[in-house]
Amino acid sequence: MFARDIGIDLGTANVLIHVKGKGIVLNEPSVVALDKNTGKVLAVGEEARRMVGRTPGNIVAIRPLKDGVIADFEVTEAMLKHFINKLNVKGILSKPRVLICCPTNITSVERKAIKEAAEKSGGKQVYLEEEPKVAAIGAGMDIFQPSGNMVVDIGGGTTDVAVLSMGDIVTASSIKVAGDKFDLEILNYIKREYKLLIGERTAEDIKIKVATVFPGARNEEIDIRGRDMVTGLPRTITIKSVEIEQALREPADAIVQAAKNVLEKTPPELSADIIDHGVILTGGGALLNGIDQLLAEELKVPVFVAEDPLHCVAVGTGIMLENMDKLPKRKLI
Repeated sequence: MFARDIGIDLGTANVLIHVKGKGIVLNEPSVVALDKNTGKVLAVGEEARRMVGRTPGNIVAIRPLKDGVIADFEVTEAMLKHFINKLNVKGILSKPRVLICCPTNITSVERKAIKEAAEKSGGKQVYLEEEPKVAAIGAGMDIFQPSGNMVVDIGGGTTDVAVLSMGDIVTASSIKVAGDKFDLEILNYIKREYKLLIGERTAEDIKIKVATVFPGARNEEIDIRGRDMVTGLPRTITIKSVEIEQALREPADAIVQAAKNVLEKTPPELSADIIDHGVILTGGGALLNGIDQLLAEELKVPVFVAEDPLHCVAVGTGIMLENMDKLPKRKLI
């Protein structure tokens, strides 16, 4: 009868939705397949992702979010509408309240776009909350005490680094270097070194199966297929972990630098707490081999990967939905 409150992790790579009382009920790629001629939505989520790089000329697979923010408003709205309708969370007489997450340093225009997309998709009241804060709650950190906690949330489009205390962000930084950037660096490395063209999905496969960002942490290899740029014919090559470690050095260093910048701006008392508690890694990028070792060595503090890094933000929205009435009203816009 009544609408259920929902929490949305609106990610560049995946959309996760948490329904109050049910838990995480949806985890789908942020991809929409459109007919270019008519503008009609043909597929959303996993079905659309399977079409990436494999569609005829009139069908295009779009990722409507770029670097953690909305790049294509209408397509984002259509995608959210599809997911919310699929869940059947609307009541007969009421609409659900929506808690949605965004990167820390987005502009007021970008915040407004996210809010409008959620409202048009069927949300009654829309709360916006910063991603690293929600990720920290989802990772089980007690951020409401007067002590410092540090979280590094490596998503698909952005990496958010934040130090939290007393339930809010003390210092934070957000950079547009994350999972997608790693894929792109792998793709470009293979194009440059082997004169072989590969797709985004192959690059992601390499990242998951053989990539590392810490020298010597992994020693594996994978056979990949692509199109030879010279002959135009298909060709198979073997890629080793050590090559990918070199290819990913630049984006990995950017994440380390962002974490250092946040620590440099952190009050000394909170810095002391971080040495005790360590740094928690969340988001899909936390699963990248060697990223915890690299950060631990560079920051000189303990670094831990959250128990379920992919779902931290969605789990965090669930915890916040349970305590929605206690949320500060300034978040309601």
